[in-house]
Amino acid sequence: MKDSQILSTFQEQAPEFSAPAPKPAAMLVFDACHVGVMLRAVLFVEAVVAVGAMFGSATFLDWLTRLSLLTGGALPATLVWLIVACSLKKLLARLSSSAQQVVGVALGAVAGLYGCGVLSLVGLLEPAPWLASAASGALLSAALVAALVLRAKGQTPAATAARLSELQARIRPHFLFNTLNTAIALVRAEPAKAETLLEDLSDLFRHALMEQGKSVTLLDEIMLAQRYLAIEKLRFGERIQVEWALDPAASTAKLPPLLLQPLVENAVKHGVEPSAQGAEIKISTQRRGSSVVIKVTNTVPVGNSEPGSGVALNNVRDRLSLLHDVQGQFQYGLKDGVFQVRIEVPL
Repeated sequence: MKDSQILSTFQEQAPEFSAPAPKPAAMLVFDACHVGVMLRAVLFVEAVVAVGAMFGSATFLDWLTRLSLLTGGALPATLVWLIVACSLKKLLARLSSSAQQVVGVALGAVAGLYGCGVLSLVGLLEPAPWLASAASGALLSAALVAALVLRAKGQTPAATAARLSELQARIRPHFLFNTLNTAIALVRAEPAKAETLLEDLSDLFRHALMEQGKSVTLLDEIMLAQRYLAIEKLRFGERIQVEWALDPAASTAKLPPLLLQPLVENAVKHGVEPSAQGAEIKISTQRRGSSVVIKVTNTVPVGNSEPGSGVALNNVRDRLSLLHDVQGQFQYGLKDGVFQVRIEVPL
C-alpha cells in the first residue's frame, strides 16, 4: 500500500475490611525540560518586560533602549531558571506539590538577583535594585509555575477520559459477542485457534483494567495492537490484510497509554467492516534522528459516506499534546481511498 504521499498536503462496588489506600506519588508540577515550556517562558517574560519598558518611555527609541537594557538582565535570568529547574527535575519530583511550587518561586527570586547582577557588573544598572529584581523574579516564576501546574492537572481528566473511552470500546457488545461467537465456532474445529483468541481477548481486558502510568513504550503499544488485530483476523479472515513495517530502533519511544490501539480499531471499523472485499491495514514505525514517526494506514471502501465522529482522533491528539507538547505531531488525512494517521514523537 502506497502511503508516503497521503499527508503531503499537510504541514506534517466495598469489602468489610480494606487496607488503607496507598499515598499517591507526588507529580512533577512544573516540568521545565519541554521545548514548548521553554519557548513560552521566554516569550512570557519578554512580553512582560516589553510592557514594563513602556512606563517612563517618551518615545519609541526610548522604549527600545529600555527594552534592550531590561532584556539583557531578564533573558539570562529566565534561562538560568529554566536550566536549574530542568536539572533538578528528578529531585523536585520527590517533593510534595506545595514544596515544588515554593522551590520554583524561590528559584525565580534567585534568577532575578542573577539578572540584576549581570547588568550591575557591566555598569548598566546603577544603583542596582536588588530587592525589586528578586521580587520581580519571584512574581514572574510564580505565574509560570501556576500555568505549568494547571497544565499538569489537565493530564488527569484527559487520561481518565481516555481510559473510560478505550475500556468502553473494547467491551462494546458487538465486538465482545462476535469474538466469543468466533471462539465457540473454533472450539471443536480448531481448538488451538480458539484458545489463542481467548488468550488475546483476556490480554486486552487485562490491559484495559490495569493501572497505567503516564507513558508506555511504543513496543508495548505495538504488542497490544497485534493482539487486537489477531482477534479481528480470526473474525474477518481474508477480508483483513495487515502489514507491519517496524523499526526496532523506534521501540523505546514514549507514548501515552492506549494511544495506538484506538487508531487500529478505527482502521478496522471504517475500512474492513463496511467493505465486502475488506481492507488493507499497514502499521509502520521509523526512527528519524532524534524522533520517531508512526503511521497507521488503511484503505477505505469506495462510496463510504459515513464518516466517524472523530472522538478517537481528537482524544489521541490531545493526549499526545499533553505528553510531548510541541515536540509531538499528529496529522491525518484521506487521499485516493487511503486514510492515514501520522504521529511524530521525540525519542
